[in-house]
Amino acid sequence: MVEKEEAVISEEEAAQYDRQIRLWGLEAQKRLRGSRVLLVGMRGLGAEVAKNLILAGVKGLTMLDHEQVSQEDSRAQFLIPSGSLGRNRAEASLERAQNLNPMVDVKVDTDNIDGKPEDYFTEFHAVCLTYCSRDVMVKVDQICHKHNVKFFTGDVFGYHGYMFANLGEHEFVEEKTKVAKVSQEVDDGPEAKKAKIDSTETTTMVKKKVQFCQLKEALEIDWSSEKAKAALKRTPADYFLFQVILKFRTDKGRDPQPSTYSEDSELLLQIRNDVLDLLGVSPDLLPEDFASYCFSEMAPVCAVVGGVLAQEVVKALSQRDTPHNNFFFFDGIKSNGIVDCLGPK
Repeated sequence: MVEKEEAVISEEEAAQYDRQIRLWGLEAQKRLRGSRVLLVGMRGLGAEVAKNLILAGVKGLTMLDHEQVSQEDSRAQFLIPSGSLGRNRAEASLERAQNLNPMVDVKVDTDNIDGKPEDYFTEFHAVCLTYCSRDVMVKVDQICHKHNVKFFTGDVFGYHGYMFANLGEHEFVEEKTKVAKVSQEVDDGPEAKKAKIDSTETTTMVKKKVQFCQLKEALEIDWSSEKAKAALKRTPADYFLFQVILKFRTDKGRDPQPSTYSEDSELLLQIRNDVLDLLGVSPDLLPEDFASYCFSEMAPVCAVVGGVLAQEVVKALSQRDTPHNNFFFFDGIKSNGIVDCLGPK
């Protein structure tokens, strides 16, 4: 992994990031300021992640996307100005992204991630994939794991979204509150039985370490084991929806589209049956109407998932606060977000 540069916060940067420095401290901001991030996929979710990371003050952000702006992008991708149809998606996002924070070095890469060599990913401290195939996600995760690069991936499909993180062996600090109780002396008499207590609060930073599993392991859980069967009852249905969408993406080379709603809905139901049967679980874990709610990117869902995803990247790079280990699922119908650890522990 590329070494982090020793960041020096200038007076201008200290003023720009004053609120954040007060929130998570100067050292955490310095670590963030010395970090470079690769963001793959500049659709609606990618735009939200880019915005949040740029405003947080990373050193550099590279937006990688080889595809062109489509009509679909106008629904959630706010970094792309009108009249950009046919332009490269990352290039069309550059000006507005850079204007968010001139102190961040924002770059564009118009190559296809499929053709990137292994050493390309080692130039970054964190890699975040959106709208990628299962094979690409697993491959890049394995590369990042090998080189101690923080790995993230996420997607939004209709009312649903998720993120996954693999930070390897991750060390961080967490602020803990300590309450010191002091008993006061009291005079003899009836009141002596009621000891008066004064409490004063202090905070201390506690170092911790957590181990993450790889994406491939999290996707290939053996649900036949007794431990997994017990965990199945509390596993979010969106975990299986995520698997179905990935299979659809592999088979069709795209996500479900409103323009082919009937055809794609029928195929999603068939894939649900095949995927869940292969996993050894009941297809009933995903209700019959699930396909009605996973078309297109919805801007509010992108905002929620993009906020959580960027927050986790910031926490990982700054080494401040407990990270989500390892999935976050968002159900926009229920307005419900769940953090769950799936895979070997």
